[in-house]
Amino acid sequence: MSLPTNVLTIELPIEGLPALTDPTDEFADEARFLLALKLFEQGRISSGKAGTLCGLGRVGFLVAASRAGVPVVDLSESELTEEFAP
Repeated sequence: MSLPTNVLTIELPIEGLPALTDPTDEFADEARFLLALKLFEQGRISSGKAGTLCGLGRVGFLVAASRAGVPVVDLSESELTEEFAP
């Protein structure tokens, strides 16, 4: 069962895009991931929504976000101490 979708069209100058030899589907997948990543990083969407947006699922998105250098946990020092206290 697929989720309902909306179409978002963004006009971009060709000069600003990767090489024309790059497959369009791969570029679209990367753009979806980067959009989800930025919205998650800004705290505008949850990791679950980000995972759904880019088609990775929550856990897959969190792994990919971490690999991209985006912190996936945002806890204060006191919250970290409380979370990991013996």
